[in-house]
Amino acid sequence: MRLSVCDKNMEINKVKYILNFNKSRNYIHNLCVYIVIYHNTVRSVFAPFAQNAHHYRGRSFMSKITRRKFLEASAKGAALVCIPAIFQFDPMAALAAPAAEGMTLAEYYDHFGVNETIIREVMSAALGRGGDYCDVYFQHTIGSYIGLEDNLVNRAYTSVDFGVGIRVLKGDQTGFSFTEEISPKAMKLAAKTAANIASGPSSPAPSSLNFHETPSYYPIETSWETVKIDEKIPYLKTINDKVFALDKRVIKSRVAFLDDTSYMLMANSEGRVVCDYQPMTQLYATCNAEQNGKRENNSFNLCGRQGIEFFTPQRIDRIADETVKRTLLLFDAVKPEAGETEVVLAAGSSGILLHEAIGHGMEADFNRKGTSIFADKIDKPVAEKFVSIVDNGTNPNLRGSLNIDDEGNDTENTYMVENGILRSYLHDRISARHYKVKPTGSGRRQSFRYAPLPRMRNTYMLPGPHTHDEIIGSVKKGLFAEAFTNGQVMIGAGDFSFYVKSGYLIENGKLTKPVKDINVIGNGPDVLSKVNMVGDNLKFAEGGWTCGKGGQGVPVSMGLPTVKVSSITVGGVS
Repeated sequence: MRLSVCDKNMEINKVKYILNFNKSRNYIHNLCVYIVIYHNTVRSVFAPFAQNAHHYRGRSFMSKITRRKFLEASAKGAALVCIPAIFQFDPMAALAAPAAEGMTLAEYYDHFGVNETIIREVMSAALGRGGDYCDVYFQHTIGSYIGLEDNLVNRAYTSVDFGVGIRVLKGDQTGFSFTEEISPKAMKLAAKTAANIASGPSSPAPSSLNFHETPSYYPIETSWETVKIDEKIPYLKTINDKVFALDKRVIKSRVAFLDDTSYMLMANSEGRVVCDYQPMTQLYATCNAEQNGKRENNSFNLCGRQGIEFFTPQRIDRIADETVKRTLLLFDAVKPEAGETEVVLAAGSSGILLHEAIGHGMEADFNRKGTSIFADKIDKPVAEKFVSIVDNGTNPNLRGSLNIDDEGNDTENTYMVENGILRSYLHDRISARHYKVKPTGSGRRQSFRYAPLPRMRNTYMLPGPHTHDEIIGSVKKGLFAEAFTNGQVMIGAGDFSFYVKSGYLIENGKLTKPVKDINVIGNGPDVLSKVNMVGDNLKFAEGGWTCGKGGQGVPVSMGLPTVKVSSITVGGVS
């Protein structure tokens, strides 16, 4: 084993440790561990650990680093080296943390190296120019990725992110700043920057902080910080081997295992303090197959706020089976006729059309600014009476679920459309004050580097009165859209275009030939009004969707029963 440090350009804030260790039995080859560095002070932060490395050859020098040392280093902006145990190093010693669900508020304070007095002093600085409100959002995220390709684990990295974001509100205006240095001096400087949104006499900070307990919508048995790389590699190898064994036409397989853990501590000027532990994982496979000189590829993944116990042998088999099945199906796929046609949306991930074409228009900031086509539709009919649409943050272990939103508000199940009537938008603190309603627990942010915005969580249509077979049987000629990939939507008008990776033709009430690579084009509110059948078979998307808005990405999920739309424009052949 050879350990080399490539420190070519500190300006790009990255150190790369390359471990050349060719051991085919363990599927390891040229494994790269990337360590993200946040400041150019990395040399002084990392030097004490690097200098001692040669004293611990063959055993863990990382085990000599206490959790407090790690937090002190993180506060200076560095993520410490995290090297897999399979290389005789302790992978997570530098990231040690108490059991997530057993952590008290005092332990969260200790985790971030702060206390109530420090937080209230930071708030005093944030409100020093007369802001109406402020909040302080601490976050510590640990991420891990392992990739297998060409029968070898050839890529892996661990990332660490650590910092605090400070927001000040004055009316509907926002001042925001963040720092990766968790020291009173740095936080007060960031707070004074955010405070500049206001101009007036100072507002008082809260005299005390009151802990607000939250529910637990994503309990897990094993925290990801305790799972070593050599416990994850067999999952990759098993899926890879099964993919090749399922069909001789498979010529390439790629498998990836992702997990991350986020610790969140937040306090606001109303005196509320909350904390949360947020796990996430995804296991992803894709394969390429060849038949008679023609090549196709497809993929499948499972994702959620789950622990490693989620990946049972049955789910591992399913990832391999679905990946191969979806790929081979494309060899027989045809193009449908272009034009307007009846479209049946498959239960599950077809909910992405609901999310993009309709859900974004329900986010309150677009309506507050008058840019959404739904801006004047509250308490008005927008769909048939059997159509109800919710955005829910409380579904157990789903990707978009939250114990508490990123403004410290309780999450909930929000009825956006109830029995065909538009009932509510998705509100953060700013829009809720504008509309004089309670926040819906929809204030979300990508990380401590961003101010929150109204965002979706788990968006889905509730079951209706029809069966799947009844819906398919009602279509003489149409399209069954099963798997969507990328698309785009114009929030104002609601116009959308989506790419359907796979589906089927519907002919005389039966699914017949598979189809692939087609576009569906329409208008969200128009499509919603044309939903004329809703199935009783609600299914949630199983994969890892990330929603982009305002330069931020947040994890979401969606769902749908089988749904028939009387008319959508489909791209195909003339």
